[in-house]
Amino acid sequence: MTSASIFFDAENKVFHLKNDQISYLFQVETGDILSHLYFGRQIATYHDQRRYPRIDRGFSPNLAGDPGQVDRGYSKDTLRQEFSGFDTGDFRQPAVVIRAENGAQATDFRYVDYEIQAGKPNLADLPQAYVLAPEEAKTLIVRLVDATLDAELYLSYTIFADRPVIARTAKLINRGTQTLQVEKLASVQLDVIENQLEVIALHGAHLRERQVERKSLPHGMTSFASHRGGSSHHMNPFIALVAPDTTEDSGTAIGVQLVYSGNHQFTLEKDYVDQVRVLAGINEQGFSWQLLPDEAFQAPEALLVYSEAGLNGMSQAYHHLLRERVARGRFQYAPRPIVINNWEATYFNFDAEKIDHIVDQAAPLGIEMFVLDDGWFGHRDADKSSLGDWYEYADKLKSGGGLAGISQRVHNRGMQFGIWIEPEMVSKDSQLYQAHPDYAIQIPNRDMTPSRDQYVLDFSRQEVVDAIYDQIAAILDDVPIDYIKWDMNRHLTEVYSAALPAAQQGEVAHRYVLGVYQLAERLTTAYPDILFEGCSGGGGRFDAGMLYYFPQSWASDNTDPVDRLKIQYGTSLSYPISSMTAHVSASPNHQTGRLSSLTMRGDVAMAGVFGYELDLSQLSDTDKTQISEQVAFYKTHRDLIQYGDFYRIESPFESNDVAWQFVSADKTETLLFQYRVLSEGQPPLHLTKLSHLASDKTYLEPATGQVFGGDELMTVGFYNVPLQQADFTSRVRYFKQV
Repeated sequence: MTSASIFFDAENKVFHLKNDQISYLFQVETGDILSHLYFGRQIATYHDQRRYPRIDRGFSPNLAGDPGQVDRGYSKDTLRQEFSGFDTGDFRQPAVVIRAENGAQATDFRYVDYEIQAGKPNLADLPQAYVLAPEEAKTLIVRLVDATLDAELYLSYTIFADRPVIARTAKLINRGTQTLQVEKLASVQLDVIENQLEVIALHGAHLRERQVERKSLPHGMTSFASHRGGSSHHMNPFIALVAPDTTEDSGTAIGVQLVYSGNHQFTLEKDYVDQVRVLAGINEQGFSWQLLPDEAFQAPEALLVYSEAGLNGMSQAYHHLLRERVARGRFQYAPRPIVINNWEATYFNFDAEKIDHIVDQAAPLGIEMFVLDDGWFGHRDADKSSLGDWYEYADKLKSGGGLAGISQRVHNRGMQFGIWIEPEMVSKDSQLYQAHPDYAIQIPNRDMTPSRDQYVLDFSRQEVVDAIYDQIAAILDDVPIDYIKWDMNRHLTEVYSAALPAAQQGEVAHRYVLGVYQLAERLTTAYPDILFEGCSGGGGRFDAGMLYYFPQSWASDNTDPVDRLKIQYGTSLSYPISSMTAHVSASPNHQTGRLSSLTMRGDVAMAGVFGYELDLSQLSDTDKTQISEQVAFYKTHRDLIQYGDFYRIESPFESNDVAWQFVSADKTETLLFQYRVLSEGQPPLHLTKLSHLASDKTYLEPATGQVFGGDELMTVGFYNVPLQQADFTSRVRYFKQV
């Protein structure tokens, strides 16, 4: 292991965080304001050449003080800062806004002192990156004070020893006697001087999550945000800043990712001298946090990554960090089982006999787990009832001995057993709602907005979290269960809590997320042998925050293989393959109506945590044979796919031909996945070149018996000629060192 270092140059008042890959520098400037200097490739030394130039900028105010001592060339309005205040001379977007008791919202935090710690301190009640030993990282904590507000701001910077990563967060403490209202507290601010940057964001929708969009930054404001109560299908809590010439394998990239699952906001502002400010944190819209004397508010963590090896280099840093130091528990590195889920086979229309039939069909094919989806609880035969009643639907399952009987028969067939839950929701037609209608999030004297005929439980209230925990724990104590799919199928409206006074209603959305985290922590701690999978109408809460509790998440309700190429490609920009579940479903696809081959469906789904969602009884013997072959192939290469290094080669957003690759850490084996979306008359010849192999080694392709040099595979490549004249074709090629 290499080491991380943090130095303070007392003469020039410069902090330098570095390891063998990156350096991060900032300075205590005139007036004790923190000025950002540099984030990029590791440098050995720094000699103050980036101290901010003194230039008189018209209409940019200067620091308050003796009029005879004012430096007209120095202004917060243009200074590149580490954490900017509000209404005190900087007209750009602020990192912190606080409303005092007199109604003023000005903030002006100035540097006081610092401390350096080995390792990485724990953030209470929030997901985060962690270390297993103090030598893995060093942490700088800088203390700033706003003397007027009598408030302290602690900026935390963790640099990892072997990763191009800086973890950033902020904590605010009220040291005064007045009550403060925190209107905004960003997790991270990054002011950069590069003026030709482009930004990559992952926008989307239900059934179309994490679509890659890249654009240049205009002057003024660019924002990417969710105000839906969850991180959402619509805008993922991740962006990348890239140079115009950055590609998958070359050029610079800076990633900014929040470890958070609620309302988030990324704001980029290009100012009038072409500097770019990046802010990321909790969405300020509707947010306000009452901070009493001696209380603290902790912002979520942000993870900064720097890469000079293009987007794949950035992605590799995130993949390893999230897999190794965000995900936790016994399933962190465990082989994830191949699942079959009954949802698309039966929807709500099932009984024990139907379930037994699916299991009987699946077991001989080598499938390892059966998951009983929605409809096993309360009296739920449609999506209008029973959410909140997490007890067994006895009439529906009694012929097969209930849930315990199904579990026993699944286990007797040599498979594992899982169930679906949606613990954050409630139906009006439920015992829970009838007993506690106030448990639903709602505003007094205002109708609740329906969505999917369900409503959201007020997880900002401890008694609500406790009630749901007790119900789910009773099921898990009585029935042998190996897996839980945790879903969330609507967003928050009428955000209000009956348990909070008017001055604290701006806290509800964040407290809701903290309640979700608390329930997830309690369940995963109490039942460590259960594999939990996150889901929110598919990929609506696919973020690093949920990965801290659940090592995998359902990437999208859309299982169409063509659409999945884009969804999985975009997801891989910042999330590891081990976190991304992908299943084969029926053709024509239930979401798009598209017809596609079982080969194409399998080859796309096998580039993730693999499984099936279809009615096996409707398949031919030929199809079942092919499924057993897919299962066997995936088991052979499961470790390489789930925990190898993943590289994108050709993008579905740019080409009709798509390719990606898995490479083992020692470069001794690799899988190449190639896809062609549409067939063409007189198709152009297209080359696919492998990457990240050992150029001086030779590789055997067992399927053909051919041997290639690593340099040959990476520089000469293959023609991606169609295997057949048809739309939606694919192939997978395996190579190993000889």
